[in-house]
Amino acid sequence: MLKYIDMKMIQWPWIVGLSFVATLSFAQENHPMKLPQPQLEKGMPLMQALHARKSTREFSAEKLPAQALSDLLWAAFGVNRPETGGRTAPSTRNWQDIDIYVATADGLFLFDAKRHALEMIQAKDIRALTGTQDFVGSASVNLIYVSDFTRMDADASQEDRKTAAAIDTGFIGENVYLYCASSGLATVVRGSIDKDVLAKAMKLKSTQWIVAAQSVGYPRK
Repeated sequence: MLKYIDMKMIQWPWIVGLSFVATLSFAQENHPMKLPQPQLEKGMPLMQALHARKSTREFSAEKLPAQALSDLLWAAFGVNRPETGGRTAPSTRNWQDIDIYVATADGLFLFDAKRHALEMIQAKDIRALTGTQDFVGSASVNLIYVSDFTRMDADASQEDRKTAAAIDTGFIGENVYLYCASSGLATVVRGSIDKDVLAKAMKLKSTQWIVAAQSVGYPRK
């Protein structure tokens, strides 16, 4: 049975994000990493965030702290109504078909929104495979949006499934844009991906479809 570890209870002062040492420990013990609780009181007013929203393609190599990653993922598609399982972004027929994979220098993780945790998929840096542009390999975080068609109605056509997945991803991607604008982070949504190569590296099933990816990090100074 998987156990979740609360990062707030760990008193290692050198942890500022997804550290390499901590990641290896979680990978070896098969323990998903419990993210800090999102800080909902932070950020700028909505209209200011909309004014500041933009795409950026130049990133520094600085890692995101664990708190920033927690806030980012909650804003993207976190649970904002625990009593109903409602999320911060809408989805077609409430299918909630989009999974967010998180590619960092320390490995590939899957965001578990219900537990607000990261499950390690593999301890391998695949950031360079998440897009065809050079900068994707150095951005601190690359979010990969993957639709799971098994969560959709069985009678939905392939065209309808892909349309719904694209719309749902658009909502999530804009949430990320607004969070980044509010927090002084750089981001850009990307569709230029060798999906076959990336899907193979991620060991995805045939019922999973990569919709897009989004790079996030500190802007290059």
